[in-house]
Amino acid sequence: MIEPDFSQPIPARIERVHFIGIGGSGMSGIAHMMLDAGLAVSGSDRSGSATVDRLVERGASVGIGHDAAHLPVDGEQRVDAVVVTSALWPDNPELLAAREHGIPVLHRSQALHVLARGKRVVAVGGAHGKTTSTGMLVVGLHGLGVDAGFVNGGVIAGLDASSGHGTSDMFVLEADESDGSFLLYDVAVALITNIDTDHLDHYGTPAAFDQAFAEFADRASEAVVISADDAGAQRVRSLITHERVITFGEAEDADVRIVEIRTGVTASCTVEIAGERIELDVGVPGRHNAVNAAGALATLVALGYAPADIAHALAGFRGTGRRFELHGERRGVRVFDDYAHHPAEVDAALTAARTIIGDGRIIAIHQPHLYTRTRDMAGEFAAVYERVADHTVVLDVYGAREDPIPGVTGALVAERFEDAAEVDFLPDWQAAAERAAALAEEGDIIVTLSCGDVYRIIPQVLSALEDGDDA
Repeated sequence: MIEPDFSQPIPARIERVHFIGIGGSGMSGIAHMMLDAGLAVSGSDRSGSATVDRLVERGASVGIGHDAAHLPVDGEQRVDAVVVTSALWPDNPELLAAREHGIPVLHRSQALHVLARGKRVVAVGGAHGKTTSTGMLVVGLHGLGVDAGFVNGGVIAGLDASSGHGTSDMFVLEADESDGSFLLYDVAVALITNIDTDHLDHYGTPAAFDQAFAEFADRASEAVVISADDAGAQRVRSLITHERVITFGEAEDADVRIVEIRTGVTASCTVEIAGERIELDVGVPGRHNAVNAAGALATLVALGYAPADIAHALAGFRGTGRRFELHGERRGVRVFDDYAHHPAEVDAALTAARTIIGDGRIIAIHQPHLYTRTRDMAGEFAAVYERVADHTVVLDVYGAREDPIPGVTGALVAERFEDAAEVDFLPDWQAAAERAAALAEEGDIIVTLSCGDVYRIIPQVLSALEDGDDA
């Protein structure tokens, strides 16, 4: 993958912009906002999708596949900047063409910085829960009468968008720590959901990773909101020098303390703040989402809103795309998709699933994400799936930005199960879909888990369920 070059000056005038990988959740959101701002937008993606189709409908010019011919480099159509992500390969032909023709190459965070410039920015960082927490904040602000601009990693239910230009001075964004780009923004309030040491390919050491989060917090001009429960967050808390830190969680000394969590089809909780008890209806299942809601409430309190008004506004939240998202039901079996790609996220997603299925069973379809993560965490993944799911079907690795590592396949996860009868390693997607469907009975759920492209298997799963019904 490429290293972002944050020293690249941002052009003072940008009227035409090209996105390499425009179909990604984060990139498409920024592209939509630039269309909202009246800019001419072009781009490319490796394959077509509904996301790409929506951009084309709005006037973007999008080429399928990566080809230098997709990049306007001459005449009136010449673009003023090219936007990329760190996941891009260095030999991408459009990237090479941009450099050859002297077109500034901006990391997506720099493009987002342009859109958020001059706004009162709330940035959400952390290992897990960023997209959901960002969605909660946006829905909460809208419920409070604030038309905030936003860019999120998933589509927010009810708004049917992962981004919005907004008409107020508020701007909410999901900040990416993987490459250090979360340090680029001029942040008013920083929310840190939790911290698991990761991305050491960029940071080098766990200490450097923690220090980056401490810098992210200390750069906030108004306040820092951080988990009082998470061990990693508390480790970073000891490094933070900010004068205004607000904590949230179940810890006795939390500023926004969760007194009780109730789980079911949706979660709810009671929180206590400054001696006042507030009831929060979360709108989505899972204890972890009750904690996310408490963090959102704490953040909105930091912005100056009254807790009771915030609780009423947050009640309108109904989830975000690819976060335990229902895709269909066949013969009494519901099929969900979740973005979980770390053992802690898998644990949270499957534990939430357990609260809604009664006597039903969970059949998980796991797509390992990244060769390094699979190599380093195969045992942790296996332990979580074996403990929480009733059966797991493991696909092969989605490499994303990484080159394959010899010997690293999805089999590493399957081989770490203590009971081999509870897992199948099936690299062939059709075989995997048929196996999951054959296992499922009325009242069960099938859930796909990964931040790769595992959601694409869902039509095959639904079809296999239908075929099973006809058998």
